[in-house]
Amino acid sequence: MELHDVWFVLIAVLWTGYFFLEGFDFGVGVLTKLLARNRPEKRVLINTIGPVWDGNEVWLLTAGGATFAAFPEWYATLFSGFYLPLLVILVCLIVRGVAFEYRVKRPEESWQRNWETAIFWTSLIPAFLWGVAFGNIVHGVKIDRDLEYVGSVWDLLNPYALLGGLVTLTLFTFHGTVFTALKTVGEIRERARAQALRVGLATAVLALVFLVWTQAHSGNGKSLVALVVAVAALVAALVANQAGREGWSFALSGVTIVAAVAMLFLTLFPNVMPSTLNADWSLTVTNASSSPYTLKVMTWLAVIATPVVLLYQGWTYWVFRKRIGTQHLADAAH
Repeated sequence: MELHDVWFVLIAVLWTGYFFLEGFDFGVGVLTKLLARNRPEKRVLINTIGPVWDGNEVWLLTAGGATFAAFPEWYATLFSGFYLPLLVILVCLIVRGVAFEYRVKRPEESWQRNWETAIFWTSLIPAFLWGVAFGNIVHGVKIDRDLEYVGSVWDLLNPYALLGGLVTLTLFTFHGTVFTALKTVGEIRERARAQALRVGLATAVLALVFLVWTQAHSGNGKSLVALVVAVAALVAALVANQAGREGWSFALSGVTIVAAVAMLFLTLFPNVMPSTLNADWSLTVTNASSSPYTLKVMTWLAVIATPVVLLYQGWTYWVFRKRIGTQHLADAAH
């Protein structure tokens, strides 16, 4: 296997990790409107992801940086062609981070309510737009002979990509719902389990249509296996949720995300951005990659740094592993 193939796999792993981790905290952000009945319950939801949300975003920074270094042509075409949606995602992530930190800086209810509303919208919008972006990457976009995107932002809003956005939004919300059930106690835990069933059923329908469409368009034998795993894991997550096995349900919803993202990358390879104008103008792992020397240096750095990052993040989740409820909230005055 050539180094550019290795780095295609590593970037796929980074995006998978990002969607697995950021997926549930996007979902929890959406649930602040859909599940919480009062402000103490919103505080509980926010506190379930408070210690980990910023660590989850490290995976996005790493995925973007790895793409820039390993596949500069892919990075340039992607970020120039998808400039507006990616800018919206970036603004949302900035506002979301500020909202988590500033929400408790003043005691006024209106102040805190406004920041909680910001958390909801800046969780929902990126969850949808990531699906739209990856839907376009997999399905193909207008790339010319100079390997530049020549379409408009309206070309990105096609039926397949919009369906992809709905899938990521519902899947992340389901992932966040089972995470909430896993991390909370009392009434909010029971409501989260009931909500997970409703959201999960909607996710199953949308995901099945999207994945079958993907398989029919550009699938292969390996992607078909990933499709089957994703669907089976989602069904199993629903069953585990109904049985009150929140840990298994969360793990299986994570498997669903991993398998679905793996399927997208399996259908994509060896392309990184297919051209709908001419297949010969597609960006591939070969024509979009950096020099072998650059990839070699990056590989050694990844071998050294990755275990440290994984150990640190795993330790963070272990420290903040306990369930919480409204009875655990500190006085709002503090």
